[in-house]
Amino acid sequence: MARKDRPETPDGRYFVARGRLCRKTDPGLSDGDRRAAIKALMQARMAERKGGGPEARAAVLAAKTRLGEAGPVWWSDGTPDEAGCAPEDSTYAAWWAGLSEGQRRAGTGD
Repeated sequence: MARKDRPETPDGRYFVARGRLCRKTDPGLSDGDRRAAIKALMQARMAERKGGGPEARAAVLAAKTRLGEAGPVWWSDGTPDEAGCAPEDSTYAAWWAGLSEGQRRAGTGD
């Protein structure tokens, strides 16, 4: 799934959307596991849009956890999860400040 040229952190753990760090999919997933989790995610999101309630939301979270986008982090160096943080308020602040205005705008939606 394309991320619309959104900025990605140098370590490949996050991309920036709507001014927040969003965890990327675990690159260690097999192609088959990744495809199955994406299919489950799309089905859960469709159910959610159709008014599926808490069960649909739980299915979305379960699929995102399978993908590594939620739940325990997929990296093993002990670095904490910064998903949901503004990049300027994270350990990526220097990287974010070094991006061009256009690159930052791609990550904020402005």
